[in-house]
Parts: sequence; C-alpha cells; structure tokens
Amino acid sequence: MQDMPVMTFRCPPLPFLVDARRRTYGAGEEHPGRVDLGWFELLYVRKGRLRIREAERLWTAEAGQALLLPPGGARWSGGACAEETEAELVHFQSAGEWEETAAGGEPSLLGDHYTHAIRLPRLIDAREAEEAFVRLAEAAADPGPDGFWLRQLRFGELLRALEAAGRPALPEASARAVAEQAAAYMKQRWLEPVSNAELAEAIGLHAVYIARCMVEVYGCTPQQYAQFYRLDQAKLLLLSTDWPIAQVAEACGFRQLPHFTRLFAAHAGMPPLRFRKRFAPEPRSS
Repeated sequence: MQDMPVMTFRCPPLPFLVDARRRTYGAGEEHPGRVDLGWFELLYVRKGRLRIREAERLWTAEAGQALLLPPGGARWSGGACAEETEAELVHFQSAGEWEETAAGGEPSLLGDHYTHAIRLPRLIDAREAEEAFVRLAEAAADPGPDGFWLRQLRFGELLRALEAAGRPALPEASARAVAEQAAAYMKQRWLEPVSNAELAEAIGLHAVYIARCMVEVYGCTPQQYAQFYRLDQAKLLLLSTDWPIAQVAEACGFRQLPHFTRLFAAHAGMPPLRFRKRFAPEPRSS
C-alpha cells in the first residue's frame, strides 16, 4: 500500500477524541453519506467489508483494515454491505496543523526537537491495533467522573498503535523518512558522541546520503542537529535551574566552557548568562 495518500498531524497539540462507538451493519445496509462533517472519521472493520466513495476514489475497507476520512468534503456509500459487518467508528478533531499528501508526495509538516509528526496512511492494515480499538470502545462507554481522561488516554494509545501499524506503508527511502529516522537516533543519544559512521550503520544507509537528506529536510547535518538539540537542552536548564554555567555546559555534553559559550551565543543570539538574566525577576526591595 505504498501508493496510499497519507495524513500528517503535527503535535502538540494532539488530536482529541470526540466520540467512539461500535456499529453492526446488516446485509444490505450502508454507511451513511456526509458532507463537511467537521471532524475526522476513522472506521475499523472487525468483520465484513465497508465501501466509501469520495469524489475521485472508491475506498474498500476489508476486515482488519482502518480507513481514515478527512473532516471536509463529501463522501457517499460505495455500496451496500454484502454480509453482516462490524466496525469501530471513531470521530476525532485536531486543533493543530494537519495535511493530506497525495500518494508518493512529500509532506510539508515535520517534527523538530519538541514536536512530532504523526503520519497515517488513509487505509491501514490495523490488525495489530485492534486491541487499542477495543480499549477505546470500553473507555467510551465509561460514564464515570474520570471517563473523559480515560477516553483521551485510550485515544492517544490508539494513535500510537495506528502510527506503528501504518509505518510499513510509508515510502521508507524518501528524504523525509530518512531525515526523521536520523533525527530520532541523534535525539535518543544526544549526550553521546555519535559518529557519522555509527549513524549510517544504525540506519543502514550511506552517511553522505543521510547528511544530504538531513540538510534537505532540516537544513543541517546530523552533527549540527545534535548540537542544536544539546543547546536547546541547555536553554531549558538555564531557565529551570540556578546551576553555574559550567555545570549546565557539562550536563549538556560540552566539556569546555569557552566552546559552549561561543556556540550558545551563536545559537541564541546572546551568551548563556545574559540569556538567563533576561528571565530573572528584578530584586525585591526590602
């Protein structure tokens, strides 16, 4: 399914659940058509088959598949169910950025140091995520005072399971995919010296190609990406602790204070101490 359109959600904010329920369609019944529904619709077929028609495509979701429909536009039934069909119906909304990319296209929404891009093919082999659908359905039926939190938690788990299930359908060799994989590896080991050769061995691609993909997608090499990440971690420590500058530098993997100060000033536009003082309150008068 590598010719599949893909939906990308840049998080945070995470998409949030509106409603989840289970429905059984008898033989001869159809999924209702809708126009500009206003929320995303996710259909997971447990048994049978569902057909949905959009303007230029007829979708067929078989048992074990999940079909993702966007909030806008029109959709109609693609035909009556030939047999009894069971499906999980999930409606959700996204307050953040999202986009649909045509088959073979490169998404424009990317994750960075603090954000993540959830990528979901429109049609996913979601059998590995079925248990997550079941847990969400159980949470959706909970009327208790903590039901809201449980539903959103279970929906987040479902998104994670669907992302993993849909990953094999994404074009693995694209510049975006290679760059995101390299960035994730560098972030996981941001305190360790990771050579280009080690990164190439971990990903299974040539170091020059990985660097070219990183520059194309993020505008920097893998080593620069790791350095920027360490400097961003230093910003957080400068704001959240009163540690001496030398201690902050060491905690973020910089062994020489002058080197850290020079890099930080180039990255943040000012030395570390001045950066911290910008956010320090004025001394209270006695």
